[in-house]
Amino acid sequence: MEWLRIVVLFSTLAIHVSRGQESTTGSLPELSQLSRELLDSAREPEFFDWLRKVRRKIHENPELAFEEDETSQFIRSELDLLGIEYTWPVAKTGVVASIGSGLQPWFALRADMDALPIQELVEWEHKSKNPGKMHACGHDVHVTMLLGAAKLLQLKSKQLKGTIKLVFQPAEEGHAGAYHMLKEGALDGIHGIFGLHVWPEMPTGSIGSRPGPFLAGAGRFLVTVQGKGGHAAAPHLTADPILAACSVILALQQIVSRETDPLEARVVTVGFVNGGQAANVIPETVELKGTFRSLTLDGIHYLQQRIKEVIEMQASVHRCNATVDFMLEKMRPYPPTVIDEALYVHSKSVSEALVGEPNVYLLPMTMGAEDFSFYTHKMPAAMFMIGTTDHTLGSNATSLHSPYLVIDEEVLPIGAALHAAVAISFLDSNTDAAAATQTSFTT
Repeated sequence: MEWLRIVVLFSTLAIHVSRGQESTTGSLPELSQLSRELLDSAREPEFFDWLRKVRRKIHENPELAFEEDETSQFIRSELDLLGIEYTWPVAKTGVVASIGSGLQPWFALRADMDALPIQELVEWEHKSKNPGKMHACGHDVHVTMLLGAAKLLQLKSKQLKGTIKLVFQPAEEGHAGAYHMLKEGALDGIHGIFGLHVWPEMPTGSIGSRPGPFLAGAGRFLVTVQGKGGHAAAPHLTADPILAACSVILALQQIVSRETDPLEARVVTVGFVNGGQAANVIPETVELKGTFRSLTLDGIHYLQQRIKEVIEMQASVHRCNATVDFMLEKMRPYPPTVIDEALYVHSKSVSEALVGEPNVYLLPMTMGAEDFSFYTHKMPAAMFMIGTTDHTLGSNATSLHSPYLVIDEEVLPIGAALHAAVAISFLDSNTDAAAATQTSFTT
């Protein structure tokens, strides 16, 4: 009968695991109470005023990838004031803070810190003071919401059933800061990670995501087409790199239109062309820059291979040579962002408790990319978008990376509370699940 005892034991364990997956956030009344308590705290006048000051200070001083020295220093000073321990530097300017017992389970909350090389065109009191740099992707908001969560979590630190890691990450914009955080071991031992991203296409008070593939993987390429220059009146004595480059651009589009399943999303875009200085001179070289995207890793690898082949062959047809640089170290390609289903369900339940079920959306997949994707391929991970638009504020910007982007700061306490509620309830449910499993083995 030993085999029957084993069957019963594993059946009991399966029931506990199944129940844990079905209700990973605990009871709805408890979750609702926790969420409202955290949001009410973050909306208290003194707390909310602090959030606004933090966001505006960061917004005024945008710093590019791996140059976030003052931003990192400001984060550390706020953590010091809160009495929160941290590790620094990580990936040059990154900071990883810890709140809780130090024991497992460990859960991480992430915010990226870097800005974009964009000149801000919004005229307001807290406009960027650094010419040609702007927080046009909302990373100032991300950092503020995570610092807000830190303040909320520190008030409950002795009640936490595990440890929460606060990940302030550099260099999301094209430089794969997340990859470098993982490479340095900053997230070893983490059981799950949650991130928020502002989304100006949704109104303030709304939240959304989707399980499975969510954002595309993306890479970049730099092409130099080398020909033979000469006078435009004698093209037969030249090897025209402009003509070759034009053929390259057209042929690249056929990778998607003629080699890709119409039901599979892929993109190849050439966004930069530079060649020639005079109308009557055929230049020696033409430079192209572009991006390629897919919702699968196989798609990314296929596009990279075919882009190189097509460019080199098309250049050869026109008696030119071409070099293709995918900048694998400087601008490492991002994998697709794939949201863990169980963590999605957990975070969605918390979001519904916080802002109401009608304000939590199932969002479509998009060909935008985010280096949060590196986390999604190493551990259970969920990224949610949080609405930031109030049309009464007068901004017409409905997309990120716009010099006219305006953020409704009412999002700050919502994001801070959501971060904290997701983390606390994750620790609660996973500790309870572990205890239930242990009980089944000992009885």
